[in-house]
Amino acid sequence: MSLSLAEAGAVSRSEPSPTIASALAEFVAGLSLKRVPDRVAARARHLILDAIGIAFASGRFDFARRTLSAMRSLAQGDGEAVVIGFPDRLPHRDAAVVNGVLVHGLDFDDTHLGGVVHASASLVPTILAVGARQGSSGAEALTAYVAGVETMARLGAVAKGGFHQVGFHPTGLIGAFACALAAGKLMGLDRDQLTAAQGIVLSTASGTLEFLEDGAWNKRLHPGWAAACGITAAALARHGFVGATKAYEGRFGLYASHLQERFDIAALGAATAELGERWELLDVAVKPFPACHFTHACADAAIALRRDHALDLRSVQRVRAFVPAEVVKTVCEPEASKRRPANAYDAQFSIPYIVASALRHGRFSLAELSDQALADAETLALAGRVDYAIDPRSQFPRYYSGELAIELSDGRELRHREARNRGCGDLPLSEAEIIAKFAGNLRGTIAEPRTDELCNRILSMDGAAEIRDVAESLRSRT
Repeated sequence: MSLSLAEAGAVSRSEPSPTIASALAEFVAGLSLKRVPDRVAARARHLILDAIGIAFASGRFDFARRTLSAMRSLAQGDGEAVVIGFPDRLPHRDAAVVNGVLVHGLDFDDTHLGGVVHASASLVPTILAVGARQGSSGAEALTAYVAGVETMARLGAVAKGGFHQVGFHPTGLIGAFACALAAGKLMGLDRDQLTAAQGIVLSTASGTLEFLEDGAWNKRLHPGWAAACGITAAALARHGFVGATKAYEGRFGLYASHLQERFDIAALGAATAELGERWELLDVAVKPFPACHFTHACADAAIALRRDHALDLRSVQRVRAFVPAEVVKTVCEPEASKRRPANAYDAQFSIPYIVASALRHGRFSLAELSDQALADAETLALAGRVDYAIDPRSQFPRYYSGELAIELSDGRELRHREARNRGCGDLPLSEAEIIAKFAGNLRGTIAEPRTDELCNRILSMDGAAEIRDVAESLRSRT
């Protein structure tokens, strides 16, 4: 049942205590690493490793250098926080912004499918910056990260994909609340202060999807900005600043204000469902491809068709990509720009380009995002023959499925379906695959022996006396 804004407000006024914010605060305040199952902690370390590897890879790109230059210009002298893969130190909020851009900038970072959020892109910068500043141990930082993922996933799930449909980017919106909780955990905030921090962050959380129209860089900023908002809100709450009580269910709370008529008050229970019993972190998907997660199943379908049928691409008359209805606005429209991406960011959100590239090369990697690849005439001609259709068997957002149907000039049709996107909770990448991805992202950035050293240090981070020592190892030595 979906309610109008007025109806939702009337219901929210009769909501019993505790509020969602106070329930989340109680969970976060009481969480310790001893309460986190071993397999959840192990998965958390893998996700952090993946995020840091991507940050190193991003450092080679223009968007990274320009972001760092901007944040340097705002800082008054050197700060105390590390920028991943660079020699620089910045004030801790500024470092969190840059590191958020680095983790998210290549769209290679993890996704919680049900919440449709990139959790690590904002939470890893937060725990590195705040943990180092507070003198937190590696175990405390890992606990704060787990707390952030669990709350972020649930808060995203309440919207049931609705934020995308009305033009908001949930990673930016929801990420700010999760970062407030993670930062507050490391600052030692109590339940009331953590509740206040969520109310404060309500007025700072942001992020729209307008970047889809022209391949702008805005989305890259969203997770880092969420980290800065969360850190700020936690600090304000620590010093007694009063925040709104009903950050989520209120008449002008997050869901009513942003989802409007799509706000389903019956879904609010997902925000606190089985906290500490069911671990949403296990459903965070690690990306095998540097592109929007909505495109991955179709990319794998293209690779499988190329492998299994030794395709002569000159015989391909038409390709139909079957995708969930909810992802069309993001990766299929507007059709003209999706078929001829203006830049790498456009390409990462383009079903036609990604399918065409995967059919041509049997892969989709960072190489397919180079200027030379984006201008390749054969790839663009093939992308021009890729259409989309709604997948009638979609289970979105539990899975981001995809299917391809290729019509050949001899009248045959070839089909391949990926019901589950590779890397999802039910089909996870192995530890070996995640470590290989990490090593690949660092290749050409630092020497191989140091890559192994960093990998081991991150995967044993909960044994570190101070997370500052782990963060320090991520600086460039040149």
